[in-house]
Amino acid sequence: MATKNLIKYSKTVLKDGLRIISENIPSARSISIGVWVDVGSRDEQKSENGISHFIEHMLFKGTKRRSAKKIASSLESLGGNINAFTSREQTCYMAVILDEHLEQAVDVLSDILMNSTLTPKNIDREKSVVAEEIHEVFENPSDLVHEHFTENFWSNQPLGRSILGTEITVRSFDRKDIKAYMKKSYLSGRVVIAAAGNVSHRKLVELVKKKFHFSEGIGNRGEDAISPSQFTKHIYTNGSAQNHLCLGFPGIKFSHPDRYNILALYTYLGSGMSSVLFQKIREEKGMAYSIYSFADFFRDNGMMGIYFGTEQKHLSEAIETTLKELRKMKKNRLPDSKLDNIKAQIKGHLTLALESTNGRMGRLGRLELLGNEYLPLDKALKSIDRIQSNDILEMARKIFVSEGMTITSLGPGTEADLNKVDYSI
Repeated sequence: MATKNLIKYSKTVLKDGLRIISENIPSARSISIGVWVDVGSRDEQKSENGISHFIEHMLFKGTKRRSAKKIASSLESLGGNINAFTSREQTCYMAVILDEHLEQAVDVLSDILMNSTLTPKNIDREKSVVAEEIHEVFENPSDLVHEHFTENFWSNQPLGRSILGTEITVRSFDRKDIKAYMKKSYLSGRVVIAAAGNVSHRKLVELVKKKFHFSEGIGNRGEDAISPSQFTKHIYTNGSAQNHLCLGFPGIKFSHPDRYNILALYTYLGSGMSSVLFQKIREEKGMAYSIYSFADFFRDNGMMGIYFGTEQKHLSEAIETTLKELRKMKKNRLPDSKLDNIKAQIKGHLTLALESTNGRMGRLGRLELLGNEYLPLDKALKSIDRIQSNDILEMARKIFVSEGMTITSLGPGTEADLNKVDYSI
């Protein structure tokens, strides 16, 4: 019997609304466990920008039982690791351990979430750490252009704000602010504890009941995100030799039934060295070293974009070449041979990502929080197989519309360079 058929999915919802989900994989020796809190930068007020990420940092700085050093070594000394990340919509605290160390992992994760001391001394020290992290973004133009692009695309909306916040907002946080934000956001109805590997669901539920005690509730969510409805271009000039550019379009939400169609679309355009934009702009014309497409899927909306870096003398031609390929996507159906290659690429990426327990845990958490039903790998692969050329054609016609396009340029490029381009698609 194939291993995938032995994988068992389980879900338990506690009385307070906290959700516990797991995939039992008997062949694994590891367990990945994540405490997902359904809060991120889009849930912040403007004056709070960056506090979700700052809290993620602070919860590793000491508890009533463990110092920061002991937190770091607690699972590393067992051959595992503990980490965390903050996105625009979620904060996740996670650990990867041998299956025999599940209880220790739950104990450490619950300790940092339930018992962090949040001392003023640690808060002040961490402000400087996060400030350095913010400075690094400004010193890396390929990162900075994405920050500017996101801000422009989701104009005057929380989704457009930086996950890190600004140095001004971060340095304004105090213990009272952190405690108040956690009180309104770290609620049982917004927490999912996901695990994948050689894990007993029954044991996991028992440990969670014993160790985690969040305040009950769901809290208030902000308004739905609104996609841009008109063409805009934004130019940030500097003295560097290379110009970095993002262009993007309104997309679809994570739980949309056509999500695999947009994945196929951006895979063909700019995922990997075989993609059409990589071949056209880098290999054939030598105008860029890095070019790729990307897609963001949120709970209520989404975006699809393309990034490249090029010299100023190639900027307008690189944009024109990109738009030419988008026009082709709206006009012509992909040949079956190319479509088969795209499907194989998507299925390969998905399958390889789920080879690790950490990849599976991450998928479990996102599916649960972003409104999708649990989808076993074999059913996901069948959904990808059902993609037709007409599906991609219709998606291209829906997505690639001039009125919703946002252009952001960072580098020596000027208004004159960008005005050479015909942006109608």
